[in-house]
Amino acid sequence: MGLLDILFGGGKKKISKETAETRGQHMPDLNLPVDEKFTIHFKQNGGKFIYCTAMDEISLAIKNIVAENNWQEEAFFAMDNRLTKKFEKENIVFTDKVKNSQVFFTTCEHLIGQNGSILVCSNQLHERKVNELPSNVVVFATTSQLVESIGEGLKTIKKKYGPQIPTNITTLKHFKATEENSDDFLTYGSSTKNLYLLLLEDL
Repeated sequence: MGLLDILFGGGKKKISKETAETRGQHMPDLNLPVDEKFTIHFKQNGGKFIYCTAMDEISLAIKNIVAENNWQEEAFFAMDNRLTKKFEKENIVFTDKVKNSQVFFTTCEHLIGQNGSILVCSNQLHERKVNELPSNVVVFATTSQLVESIGEGLKTIKKKYGPQIPTNITTLKHFKATEENSDDFLTYGSSTKNLYLLLLEDL
């Protein structure tokens, strides 16, 4: 499967033309599975979505993203050692200095179907705010991280981490400039990000 073979489709399900194209952004959601709902809202937010069924497809996607953006000489800023170890065999140079990079490479906690946002916390950001990160973001996530709402995501985080609940919980949501960006308090006034989501099927 190539980089753009499955784009905004979740791979296994088809989104009807009526659902994806004719319903207004603020109209109530149809009774859709969470993956289709996330796909629709994520696309409306301006994100670039790449669905993969195996790690070799993830590798190909990264190579294509690097080539598309001429990032061959660009170090990727990453704060998660597990992530850098997982991708150490890729032709990527990592840096732990944000000032040395225009690309932030990260995982996330959850993908939110309700509004197409990406839930992150101190596990990904440490204590940095979103507007302190590079303007280009590449997120690696799995389909098991899809949840219906922010509330469900927060409950899952609390259950997973118990008393050691992480701090700095926020969302990545705005991937293109709109008049409404400044109204979303969960983004803490963050700047719009050019975001790629590498979504690996693990269910």
